[in-house]
Amino acid sequence: MPRFPGPGGFDMQKLMREAQRLQTEVAKIQEELASRTVEGSAGGGMVKAVVTCGLELRSIEIEKEVVDPDDVEMLQDLVVAAVNAAMAKARETADQEMARVTGGAGLPFKM
Repeated sequence: MPRFPGPGGFDMQKLMREAQRLQTEVAKIQEELASRTVEGSAGGGMVKAVVTCGLELRSIEIEKEVVDPDDVEMLQDLVVAAVNAAMAKARETADQEMARVTGGAGLPFKM
């Protein structure tokens, strides 16, 4: 059974201070990640998607050469692939930043 303040006891105030510090640091990182952007591409860079690390799609760039009215399906596939690549990079970046703050404790913070 856990013991509280006293000789060899558990310092609840210290734990609360640390939790507050961690919460402040996580909020700061989440704010920074919401504006940081990453890019994903498909088709050898013919389609590019830019998303924030808060998982908001910011832009899509499509080279003229990849636009074929007779093959719209290919263009759709390239757009999906580029967005998915950008989202994966954004999640990876966010996970790395959160692990840096939390010491890899695997705490359940969501963007």
